[in-house]
Amino acid sequence: MASRAPVPVEGPTTDYSAVFRAMPTPYLVLTPDLVIVDANPAYLTSTGRTLAGIVGRPVFEAFPGNPNPTDPDGGVAKIRASLERARNTGRPDTMPVQEYDIPAPDGGFTRRFWSLISIPVPGPSGGCRYLLQRAEDITDYVQQRGPGPAGLDDGGDDGGSGPDPAGAPDVWRRRVLEVQTDLYARGVELQAAREAEALTARRLAALARVALQVSSAETVEELIRVVTEGGLAALGAHGGAVAVPVGDQQVRLVMSEGLRPAAGGGDGLLPWDAPYPGCVAARTGRPVRLPDRRATETFAPAMRDVIARTGAEAWVAVPLLSGGRRLGSLSVAWLEPRTFAAEELDLLDAFAAQCAQALERIGTRQSEQVAHAAVQGMAEALQRSLLTEPPEPDHLEIAVRYLPATSLAQVGGDWYDAFLLQDGRTALVIGDVTGHDRHAAAAMAQVRNVLRGIAHCRRGRPAAVLSALDRAILDLDVGSLATAVLATVEQSADDARCGVRVLRWSNAGHPPPLVIEAGGTVRVLERPPDLLLGVDPTAERADHAHVLPDGATVLFYTDGLIERRGVPLDDGLSWLTGVVAGWARLPLEELCDRLLAELGAVEDDVALLALRVHPDNRPRPSGAGPARVPEEHGAVS
Repeated sequence: MASRAPVPVEGPTTDYSAVFRAMPTPYLVLTPDLVIVDANPAYLTSTGRTLAGIVGRPVFEAFPGNPNPTDPDGGVAKIRASLERARNTGRPDTMPVQEYDIPAPDGGFTRRFWSLISIPVPGPSGGCRYLLQRAEDITDYVQQRGPGPAGLDDGGDDGGSGPDPAGAPDVWRRRVLEVQTDLYARGVELQAAREAEALTARRLAALARVALQVSSAETVEELIRVVTEGGLAALGAHGGAVAVPVGDQQVRLVMSEGLRPAAGGGDGLLPWDAPYPGCVAARTGRPVRLPDRRATETFAPAMRDVIARTGAEAWVAVPLLSGGRRLGSLSVAWLEPRTFAAEELDLLDAFAAQCAQALERIGTRQSEQVAHAAVQGMAEALQRSLLTEPPEPDHLEIAVRYLPATSLAQVGGDWYDAFLLQDGRTALVIGDVTGHDRHAAAAMAQVRNVLRGIAHCRRGRPAAVLSALDRAILDLDVGSLATAVLATVEQSADDARCGVRVLRWSNAGHPPPLVIEAGGTVRVLERPPDLLLGVDPTAERADHAHVLPDGATVLFYTDGLIERRGVPLDDGLSWLTGVVAGWARLPLEELCDRLLAELGAVEDDVALLALRVHPDNRPRPSGAGPARVPEEHGAVS
């Protein structure tokens, strides 16, 4: 509730100028720039100056400091700092007893000790209009106290160790009482100021800790834990809550343990127009301050139940704003009535600013995660739809694997493929489109499907199919480069009589296939590779052939299987040949599983396609599964 301006009281006009002149305590009036505009007679008497001689002059020009061994500028810096603190904070500033000598008529300086208080005088529209400095001269008391530091801490008793002024014991005793009373009051003020400074320091330290922790919060729940456990504890708060809009109709409250009973033990969803402090602050963008039970119950009848459940009587809710947008609110609750000091409200505003930044970051990140998950899901579904189960032609066994990189997206440009051609050949493909994102996956889908179509239509050898694919990539404007190996497994009548098959392949810049013979010999089918796909569609491409005896295994793979950071590619290929040499007699599926298990975490996607040749004169091994071939084709001879 906004405070109302006081109603002026009708009555006779007060002559404040006369009051000021009659005051027995010395006062000096300054502008915010520290220029003297007035002084009462008591001040002029204590300093031995005239009004005309000081008005209009900067205070430290009219009263320059007297340098001494312990204070090079004679106290100017300390008094200036006190005046500026009062001006800048809008609060009175009390100084410790200050030695500040004043010019003497003979041109020197007269040693003086002062009790100084700087008081800001606000203007009609706020801000500091004048500075009022109360300057009580306590030189006589200090000098009578003895030779301790500033004459105030010499270990003497409260009555002073020096003699009373000759011939004026009663006057001196009154003077001692006045000054000691003043010093006692000043001591209380200074002690309170020191305690306030210490409290402010603790709160600022808490804010600094919270600022560091909030920057790493990943969820709203973690944010409220950091703020309530770290920051609001410095205010002695019972608990806190963050309210976040959910759509246009609801507010989600995430509460600390102290406030959870208000929602039946957990967080809750409330209507956008619910009459609770956090909802109102989030909805209106204005703070809500409820200092006690009466104010809280008056704010909304529903708050009576909240008080009963939590015991919290005093509340402040601060809106969380960023760039003019309302992101929610931060609520703080206390068990006892609370007088909200300006420092506490400033600290709450600082907490709110930290929360708003963190909340915006969390919201942005969560939105990005949702969007990324949706795109990722579509890309993964696309990729899975393309990485299909292989066919199982008679006496040929095919196994496939795909292992995504642990540090990259779950989709990329690696792919494998196996399909049966109308002329009885089995086609095998391994490839890699540049990139590791949904664009690479989309390009891979185009290249894969076009390759399938060309292979079925042309019925040519692998080199001719890849050349046609290269021209199609240019015509379709795929915009990516790709490496690939296209191979076919063939068996003529003579091959069947000899119990062998022929592997025919063409390599477009891809790592070479391996052949693992039944006895454990490993052969790298390394030939001069042809140009990558997508570079030059007119480039010549070559076919290569290798006889596959019964029991042979052919391994096609992408470069993620043999590439390691800082390791030459030849070393990776040597590692692969060494590992698989001892696994020639393992079942094909187990061989693939063991090979991937050897890798651990991979830095790049890995696609793997393995083919094993089984003898024609024996039943197909049960582990290879039943043969599956097109109906119009029958069994592969």
